[in-house]
Amino acid sequence: YSTGAVEVPGVISMGRTQARLQRIAILWLTIGPFVGLVTAVVLLWGRGISGLDFALFLTFYVMSGLGVTVGFHRLLTHGSFEASKPARVVFAIMGSLAIEGAVIGWVADHRRHHAFADKEGDPHSPHLTEGEGLRAILRGLWHAHVGWFFSEEKTEVRRWAPDLLKDSALRRVNRAFPVLAIISFLVPPMIGFAITRSWFGALTAFVWGSLVRVFVLHHVTWSVNSICHFFGKRPFDTTDESTNNWVLSVISFGESWHNNHHAFPTSAIHGIGRFQVDPSGGLIKLLARLGVVKNIRLPNEKQLVRKSA
Repeated sequence: YSTGAVEVPGVISMGRTQARLQRIAILWLTIGPFVGLVTAVVLLWGRGISGLDFALFLTFYVMSGLGVTVGFHRLLTHGSFEASKPARVVFAIMGSLAIEGAVIGWVADHRRHHAFADKEGDPHSPHLTEGEGLRAILRGLWHAHVGWFFSEEKTEVRRWAPDLLKDSALRRVNRAFPVLAIISFLVPPMIGFAITRSWFGALTAFVWGSLVRVFVLHHVTWSVNSICHFFGKRPFDTTDESTNNWVLSVISFGESWHNNHHAFPTSAIHGIGRFQVDPSGGLIKLLARLGVVKNIRLPNEKQLVRKSA
């Protein structure tokens, strides 16, 4: 995929066994939710989605999605606002329910992405493909979207997230990721069974609230890595190829204002332009008014003018 000619600090190679186990796990986490999507289409045909299943899908999508965008990303990766230890733990648990990896590894990967954005060392840039033409573009987009999960390279958390490793509460959440992933899959069908008193109700709740929810959330998150480094507008000058993509703004909870984010990575609000919808930023502002979080970081007018393209 990339040249591999540059030695990147904080990146280590997995052993053969570890790399094989990771590929198998990622394959199941990729295929399983897709099978759920196909099943959902079959169940939907001629029936429609029930109100309960839609409520479970939406509730767990929003909860786990905001856990990633507000918790994993804006709070723990970039420190764009301050929160109490209990709030940090709650956000870390919510983000873990998205099943995008354990919290400390997720943060380490994203910090590495910013350090080498679209350059050698970036774990998921679509712009490092060797060759030219459509085939190279598609290979790059595939790598940025999901292919990088199968790489034998591993981000060294001690190099990229030493602050989180010092936090005993976050270390416990990190270790509990396998259990939290199981809970994320099992709670929707348990609720479905409890309400409908039927195994079919549990099945449809599992399909929509677990599998389809994870499938959609994963691909929206991965689209920020791929689409938002390739297609869209660039209102700010950055050293990478990040773009703003309004189409994904609502379903990504504001993460698709990606050029804004790369221009001002420590800003708690990504939708800093007029009419730029940013649900994650809205939640942070609400929590600040309630006194749950504080010291929200935002770019000032001079910084905005200086970075404008």
